[in-house]
Amino acid sequence: MKILVAVKRVIDYNVQIRVKEDGSGVITDNVKMSTNPPDDNAIEEAVKIKEAGKATEIVAITVGEEKAQETVRKALAVGADRGIHVKAEGTLEPLAVSKILQKVVDKEKPDLVFMGKQAIDDDCNQTGQMLSALLNWPQATFASKIDVKDNKLEVTREIDEGLETIEINVPAIVTCDLRLNEPRYASLPNIMKAKKKPIEEINASDLGVDVSPRLQQLKVEEPPKRKAGIKVANVAELVQKLKNEAKVI
Repeated sequence: MKILVAVKRVIDYNVQIRVKEDGSGVITDNVKMSTNPPDDNAIEEAVKIKEAGKATEIVAITVGEEKAQETVRKALAVGADRGIHVKAEGTLEPLAVSKILQKVVDKEKPDLVFMGKQAIDDDCNQTGQMLSALLNWPQATFASKIDVKDNKLEVTREIDEGLETIEINVPAIVTCDLRLNEPRYASLPNIMKAKKKPIEEINASDLGVDVSPRLQQLKVEEPPKRKAGIKVANVAELVQKLKNEAKVI
């Protein structure tokens, strides 16, 4: 079984996001970047499946500028066997990424495609679903538990009402939730070994995919500042304010 894992380079989740003065976007210059957190869970799950003897190869893929290759190197350091970097400049929308991944899947012919449930930068939660539609493969989104059973997957999903367990056939698309596992840290020896693992470089233009944006971003602005709260002396005063000022009771 071959597993293809898609990873994305985003602003590190610990960084305080700052909006540009002209409102054209967020500041990324000299800002710490890292792998999208749910993508780390996707990598970890693929490695665990391989360690259990149920997968033979893990291929990590990223789509983006030259520096995006860092995310592939990290995936190689935690257990992926080889990497693919599809070079593309500018902002890539989920449909463009899905079409690029479709071309790579047609070439690599993996049995499973793992990715994070959504990216923390655009928060779209669309790429996995779009790729499933393009490939006409079954999908399991928001996975918090995965069991590989012959040519099927039993997946427990995070839904609004709680948990849902489904069974899907392989090949399939799986988008991974943060609760799926605890991603491991890359050890120094493995980081050094990862430098020798191969990364194939492909230009997005060579795949025949139109990556031009279909949406126009008009303005980016920070959310309004939250007003400071107030203290009340007792329950009676709280009820009075909720009733007469907030008008919620």
